[in-house]
Amino acid sequence: MVLLGRLVRTDFKLRYHGSALGYLWSLLRPLFLFLVLYLVFAKFLNLGAGIPHYPQYLLLGIILWTYFAEVTANSVAAIVAKGDLLRKIDFPKYVIILAGSFSAFINLLLNLAVLGIFMAVGRVHVSWHAVLIVPLVVELFVFALALSFFLSALYVRFRDVAFIWEVFMQAAFYAAPIIYSVSQVPLSIAKLQLLSPMAQIIQDARYVLITDQAPTIYDVYGGRVWVWLVPLAICLVSLVLAAGYFRNRSKYFAEEV
Repeated sequence: MVLLGRLVRTDFKLRYHGSALGYLWSLLRPLFLFLVLYLVFAKFLNLGAGIPHYPQYLLLGIILWTYFAEVTANSVAAIVAKGDLLRKIDFPKYVIILAGSFSAFINLLLNLAVLGIFMAVGRVHVSWHAVLIVPLVVELFVFALALSFFLSALYVRFRDVAFIWEVFMQAAFYAAPIIYSVSQVPLSIAKLQLLSPMAQIIQDARYVLITDQAPTIYDVYGGRVWVWLVPLAICLVSLVLAAGYFRNRSKYFAEEV
């Protein structure tokens, strides 16, 4: 725990070391992306028409996606970057990945606080459903952590992983219902989208925080409660498989990095 705490603090400090605005970039990056997307898709293309509180709706999607992208992208080369440390000290290698996840989690909490200000300014009604954001954030943390274990271990042997993941994430950003609502795509596509943990988390988070008109996986599948188990199962199975792969490969990290 001591090592994990030190790595989290070091990772968070180094992330913006040398930049003029420092930690402010953790807030400004999603806000700048939100501003650009809002002007293009809401003002020029009118994509947010009919969606209550669309600015907050869009910002929440961007914040959750930014956390997922940050955790997974930073994890890809995390083990290789700690190559010198791995050769000198014997410690649980998963701590490196956990540290990156918790460091990004601090940014997520800061960004959610900014969202709270946007919600207050936009007079978004907050109901008791808002407490359900907690299990959704836990689900997001688990899913991002699972992929981080897998990507970091895979990158030690295959350096092409970084480029492939970058391209995949760019495509996935537009495939996920971040800019638009799943109600704006054909039902068959929406059903496929919401089986993905990220799409399910984003839509459920919008439902509990922004508007009860945000369609969830429950609505898209005609009120079938069990379908929620599909993205949850994907998260848990991904974590078990990825952690097992990481543990098996970790014994060779010091030799291969």
